[in-house]
Amino acid sequence: MNRSPYQILRKAIITEKGLLVRERARTMVFQVVPHANKVEIKQAVEDAFKVKVHSVRTANFQGKLRRRGRNTGFGVDWKKAYVKLMPGEKMPEYGESA
Repeated sequence: MNRSPYQILRKAIITEKGLLVRERARTMVFQVVPHANKVEIKQAVEDAFKVKVHSVRTANFQGKLRRRGRNTGFGVDWKKAYVKLMPGEKMPEYGESA
């Protein structure tokens, strides 16, 4: 399936932990669509940011239980991708680290 990189990469995760991993390990953190595999994620990051990717690690997360009075439901399941860049590649700017 040929999908646009922007259909696979939902958003960058900009948290303290994400920025720390970005600075120390040269790794970008993204929320991706749950059915995307590592090869699709790697290709999407390379196309969107024009960089070479060393490795991709993924983690699946279950939606949290939410309550509104008597009613209960679950949030949406989602997937996180840690994308490590090749040595010598310039880290793209997608969030402020200050």
